[in-house]
Amino acid sequence: MAIIMKLTLHNESDTYEFAHQLAQCTQLVNSCIVIYLEGDLGVGKTTFARGFIQFYGFDQVKSPTYSLVESYINDKVNIHHFDCYRLGDAQELEYIGIREYLAPGHIQLIEWAELGKGMIAPTDMIIRITDHLDKHELQITTHTQVGNQLLACIN
Repeated sequence: MAIIMKLTLHNESDTYEFAHQLAQCTQLVNSCIVIYLEGDLGVGKTTFARGFIQFYGFDQVKSPTYSLVESYINDKVNIHHFDCYRLGDAQELEYIGIREYLAPGHIQLIEWAELGKGMIAPTDMIIRITDHLDKHELQITTHTQVGNQLLACIN
């Protein structure tokens, strides 16, 4: 059963604030967390991921557009930010060991997940970002109990 929440973010600061709030909620979950970030090019998926990752104390956050995955690991978390936009074949994810990123305590933030279909893990939560005039609309859909737990924490 999917639970849906809709939010309006008026600026980049709102995006970071919401990303921090979600990141804080992930501290309550002991299993692997998979979050798909969906939306058109330039809509703010990487900005959201940057805010999420910075919550955990990482100041330098790069877009994984060319590297496919950037990992951020410290004593609190293992975050793996994927950008599948330039993926030639979903099989490439197997070559980088994507299954190793599914251990308990790991968080996957995946942009352009549809391009990795068949290789990436099913999602706990989808955050779809769309432009609407001068603001961003977020539609959050949960797909697992972990996703439901995160959404309940946000509320």
